[in-house]
Amino acid sequence: MSGDSTMRSVNKKHLSLGSLVVALLGPAMTVLTGCQVEYAGQTLPSPYYLTDDIQYYPPGPEFKLAREAAAMQEQKEAIESQQQEALGN
Repeated sequence: MSGDSTMRSVNKKHLSLGSLVVALLGPAMTVLTGCQVEYAGQTLPSPYYLTDDIQYYPPGPEFKLAREAAAMQEQKEAIESQQQEALGN
């Protein structure tokens, strides 16, 4: 019987040591590896977000095909101008 009690105390020591290791390493790994968090409406992917370079793309024109529309208008005006010249001569 005394052997069983020794085994139980050894198992309890290993169990409590294992629980302590998991309890300490779990949060430490989370903090050190950088988990994704949400802070003030931002999703921050790493603890180094303050040192990351920010990529900013300014808003472009509302109409995405502005150059193409201008070129088509210019072509249309050129054709009309040629027609008027042909009629005037």
